[in-house]
Amino acid sequence: MSSLVSVLFHPLISFNPLWSEDRENEGGLDVFWALAICVALGIWLVVERYQKAQYAAVAFKFEAHEAADPAFESLAITNPHLNSHQENEDLCPLIMVDGARYITCYDPATGLHLETIKADSEEEIAHKINLAVEAQKTWRNTNFGRRRRVMRSLNKWLVENQDVCARMACRDTGKTLVDAALGEIITTCSKLQWLIDHGERALRPESRASNLILCYKSSKVYYEPLGVVAAIVSWNYPLHNAWSPIIASLFAGNAIVLKCSENVYWSTRWFVGAIQECLRVCGHNPDLVQLVCCYPEQADALTRSPLIKHITFIGSETVGRKIAIAATEHLTPVTLELGGKDPAIILEGTDLEKWASLWMRGIFQNVGQNCIGIERVIVHESQHDELYELLLKRIAMLRTGSVLCQNDSGFVGTVDCGAMISRDRFESLSTVIEEAKEAGATGHGGAQYNHVYHDKGYYFQGTIVGHVTPDMRIAQEELFAPVATLMPFETVEEAIELANGTRYGLGASVFGPSQDLCVKVAKRLECGMVSVNDFGVFYLNQDLPFGGIKASGYGRFGGPEGLRALTNVKAIMVDRWPALAETGIPGVLDYPIRSLVSSWDFVSGLVTFLYAEGWRRRIGGLWRLIGASRK
Repeated sequence: MSSLVSVLFHPLISFNPLWSEDRENEGGLDVFWALAICVALGIWLVVERYQKAQYAAVAFKFEAHEAADPAFESLAITNPHLNSHQENEDLCPLIMVDGARYITCYDPATGLHLETIKADSEEEIAHKINLAVEAQKTWRNTNFGRRRRVMRSLNKWLVENQDVCARMACRDTGKTLVDAALGEIITTCSKLQWLIDHGERALRPESRASNLILCYKSSKVYYEPLGVVAAIVSWNYPLHNAWSPIIASLFAGNAIVLKCSENVYWSTRWFVGAIQECLRVCGHNPDLVQLVCCYPEQADALTRSPLIKHITFIGSETVGRKIAIAATEHLTPVTLELGGKDPAIILEGTDLEKWASLWMRGIFQNVGQNCIGIERVIVHESQHDELYELLLKRIAMLRTGSVLCQNDSGFVGTVDCGAMISRDRFESLSTVIEEAKEAGATGHGGAQYNHVYHDKGYYFQGTIVGHVTPDMRIAQEELFAPVATLMPFETVEEAIELANGTRYGLGASVFGPSQDLCVKVAKRLECGMVSVNDFGVFYLNQDLPFGGIKASGYGRFGGPEGLRALTNVKAIMVDRWPALAETGIPGVLDYPIRSLVSSWDFVSGLVTFLYAEGWRRRIGGLWRLIGASRK
């Protein structure tokens, strides 16, 4: 009986079974804790199962365009460009709207015509913004569970359809499947997974510390949706550059209007369509995501709209400056990622063979059309020539072509480098490289590559330029091309000076036999991100902010900083114990003030009590405060 009473009235006291003969020596059984653990585990399992059922990924289908098939055939355009339809009527759609502008979409690796699509007018852009505004009114009130469900559904679809997505990106940009896998699929999956696992933590209301004068107050920061945001993105990664700002904006509770590059309208329309279909099957309004594609003359309808509450821009410095200026009309916040001239510092004694493959990837991934690609290889002078020969040997073996062009037997050859997005910069690239050679640099390549089988594609030779000095244009201007630029240095100080010696400051890499020295160098680089003995891995960790300084722009996307930039950061203070303590105005400070002397003595005493050094002075301030309040 005593054991029963012990359980009922003293559940924290262990008891022995009634049949125990020696209760003093027998081990007790803590029934309360056993039952509590079982109940808690049962509740957890029920809640977990409910959460999984309610917020599990939803499967959906979204059919790919026939052009994603390597066997796709179409009209091959000679010297294709965005307005090729004006030169060839066969490229025009059956029905064309009078006064409207159109965009010719083509495969830059083969010249194959994909589609001619109508560009948006100012009126159509305004209409899409309004659709997003209406859709966001409901979406902003969704909980994080429902937002995670959309992210899980997108992640499930992307993983299961990664081959189709990669081929769509390859067809529209001319890149290789490997480049699509690394730059499009993996990075996007990483961002989705981060939002699913950590997005709520970044946006959850956050308690903030208080101080003595406000000890009776509780302070919190809330991250609330902005409304409708915009993203204007570049063409080099059509899947990732579209999905990344979209999924971040949706998770933050916003609607988004995405303006893609005219160069990749064809694939971006499909990638965005998949997100809209996902929203629909998850029970949400697909109007939350709007795609805009227009010529620069119509872009002000987006950047100057009073309904847009934030703009993310990824692209060139020239265009970024124009967007920043346009955004000032309504003081719209802007995040700018404007490219860079990323250095890879190779310290003395580095094992060149060990890291050569990473440098090749950093230079030639996406044929150099990569904002965090290695644009300058800053190598110790004792190893410059050795590295030059090592890279030259590998560059000579690079195979260029299209991964979506099969031969008569259905075989697709192995390709290392795909096509450039267009031929627009071929002449300027060749000029910059020739100028460097004339100024004393050594080099191989540096011209357009005329492909034997893809004569209508836009290819550039894999190029290497050595003994480059900082006064050369090739060391200062962003190339965005498959060009390895080697710059020798004598001392670590000189290497740092060379790395910091451009207008840009996006990313960087430091390689060397001593990790401690590499980190010391990394801390002195003027940039936003650095990889030590690696290349570009800071972007695979989506918990990190992405962005740069100087002419590489400002603001960050990615990580908690990027997600919170898409919200209104609101501070709210409340009373901790409203029934006991609330803010009141002491009589000595009440308006109209009765005595300037007394009021000053009170405030001065308060300041001394709260902020003076040492308790003796603080207590003196307290007595002065009390004395002034009694006058």
